[in-house]
Amino acid sequence: MPESDAIPARGRVGVLLPRDLPVRDVLPYARRAEELGFDQVWVVEDLGWRGALAQAGPILASTTGITVGIGIMPAGARNVCFAAMELATLAQLYPGRLITGIGHGMPDWMRQAGAWPASPLTLIKEYTTALRLLMRGEPGPAGGRYVHCEGVVITETPDIVPPVILGVRGPKSQAAAGEVADGLLLAEPAAPAYIASSLRHMGSTSDADAPEVVTYDAAAVDDDEDAALAGVRDGLSAIGDPDWAAHIDPLPFATQLREHRAACADARQFAQTMPAAWVRQLSIAGTPDQAHEAIKARHAAGATSIVLAPTGPDALASLDSLARALDPVPLEKSSRLIRRHSGTR
Repeated sequence: MPESDAIPARGRVGVLLPRDLPVRDVLPYARRAEELGFDQVWVVEDLGWRGALAQAGPILASTTGITVGIGIMPAGARNVCFAAMELATLAQLYPGRLITGIGHGMPDWMRQAGAWPASPLTLIKEYTTALRLLMRGEPGPAGGRYVHCEGVVITETPDIVPPVILGVRGPKSQAAAGEVADGLLLAEPAAPAYIASSLRHMGSTSDADAPEVVTYDAAAVDDDEDAALAGVRDGLSAIGDPDWAAHIDPLPFATQLREHRAACADARQFAQTMPAAWVRQLSIAGTPDQAHEAIKARHAAGATSIVLAPTGPDALASLDSLARALDPVPLEKSSRLIRRHSGTR
């Protein structure tokens, strides 16, 4: 792992801000997440929806202490010098409250935008190296194949440089994260076996070099376990496709899952008829106690932050139910909120 000023935050739980959340709900969603005791809120940047930086700034301004994660900004989308300026400015204004995720971007989207490189791995390594140096106020590195910022210096730099993590899934890209980044962002589904496999690809071998590892998972919490499992099934419809192989390969039922997908007419039938035991492993769903245990299992596997992606038609309304997974016992939840607002853990 490269040296970093950032200390990975252990045992954190965040929520994902859905890309299609009505704009009137964006800031109330972030404020409610903070009120409920979530540690982080993560914004996405999918082509055709909303920009990550444009979301992150207002959310930071409208909350008081919650961390905002960007997951992810595609490396091919912005010149690294100007991306570093934007991120450094946010980190100056809101010290210690920003995590930056960088990724390849979805190939089809990036090709549509004319920004898919011949070597995505080379680009992301050059980009991440330059971004981290620039945000520290150090001169940009010598020009590479894609990134050219030699000698550029950003004078307005933050006291706390935000960690830069890579939202990547392939073994080579995850190994690159171990070389040039502060950690990984693992898209859903992020079962414990996938977390452990990703850490091995990174080359993380001890607590001393433990990286920041943020995971996304479809989530639903309900006193009725069956209702919660039903609520996340649509969010698992794509995982039988080849692009999700890295997530599925480490699982003990990987072969059976592929056979099940091949036997189904479409992705929705695949998800709706998947065995409940698989759904439990591939999501954070169930009763408050079950969801809490699923979160603990991911932390035990090496994740530093577990991000819950709400399902259902009303994401804002679902926050209260998801928060029940933080501390299933109401008294413990009250203690957590007291600790959060007093600045202790």
